[in-house]
Amino acid sequence: MTLALRLAAKGLGKTSPNPMVGALVVKNGRIVGRGYHHAPGRPHAEILALKQAGPRANGATLYVTLEPCCHLLKRTPPCVPAVVQSGVRQVVVAMADPHPSVKGRGMAALRRAGITVTTGIAQEEAVQLNRAYLHWVTTGRPYVILKAGMTLDGKVATAKGESQWITGPRARQDAHRLRSQVDAVVVGVGTVLKDNPTLTARLSDRPLKLAPRQPVRVVLDSTLRTPPAAAVCARQDRSKTLIVTTLRASRSRRRPFERAGVEVLSLSTKNGRVSFPALLTLLGKRGVTSVLIEGGSTVNAAALREKLVNRIVLYLAPTLMGGQDAKAVIGGRSPDRLAQTLVLRHMTVRRIGEDLVVEGDL
Repeated sequence: MTLALRLAAKGLGKTSPNPMVGALVVKNGRIVGRGYHHAPGRPHAEILALKQAGPRANGATLYVTLEPCCHLLKRTPPCVPAVVQSGVRQVVVAMADPHPSVKGRGMAALRRAGITVTTGIAQEEAVQLNRAYLHWVTTGRPYVILKAGMTLDGKVATAKGESQWITGPRARQDAHRLRSQVDAVVVGVGTVLKDNPTLTARLSDRPLKLAPRQPVRVVLDSTLRTPPAAAVCARQDRSKTLIVTTLRASRSRRRPFERAGVEVLSLSTKNGRVSFPALLTLLGKRGVTSVLIEGGSTVNAAALREKLVNRIVLYLAPTLMGGQDAKAVIGGRSPDRLAQTLVLRHMTVRRIGEDLVVEGDL
């Protein structure tokens, strides 16, 4: 199952809104077929593994990291009939699929066909691998990662707004890797006005090489202050942009974006700004399973205040900025008591170049 999970991980950043799945066919102690899900609309892992195994699948054991599907509400045929027809004797499943169209039905169908089904093998690892998919399926909202680059004393910009670049090139490249693995990147209009970022996922800068799959670029802009010529609005054929505004923005300000192919949507407000719960509900309905927040201190504070952040990734440069007027990684009002602070779980620390990366779950 460990090898099947490694196969599944090859689909990281490529399979959404589908889960990552890996499969192995084993007969007489030998692997005779292997496969993993490459992308939506492509064959599922079980189908690829069984195809590679061919007649050798008869009487073999199929190891799969997620319950085989049995429904027709998708672009590819269901996997359960193919598994039954292959003649495999046993199916070992890491975890059940909580999707309403599956949810135990796949394993039940296999058992009715006389196949022995074992589940729960390496389940914890399987859950971690597909945590974004599982969160989206069970809540209807995307899994949210908050990422920031900052100094050791928690500053993301000087008092005058200078922030490029606090962290080193290797840390920034690692952040691009993170971008390439999510469905959408979210920033506030302040970041657009200050830094004019492209928000694309790049494999390298010299020469410029973009990741094959680009996240949707989402800008939170309650009054449409984003310049139509901003870098984030360019090349909609390469990476789509969604500007989320409110009814405070006039209709006339939308027209330049619409002519450029940039989608502009109005959502409800909270404290005069775009509502984060409404935003995540909208994205979830559109099949966005994971979001990377790369906003400034105001956006970070809003997301954390709503308790909608699932994971934190902080890149720490070996520098100290100081000053109460410098921009902190989380804006807004501080808590009154230490008991109200946020505590990271499953925290890890690694070094990348001259910087540190601190990660953890909320």
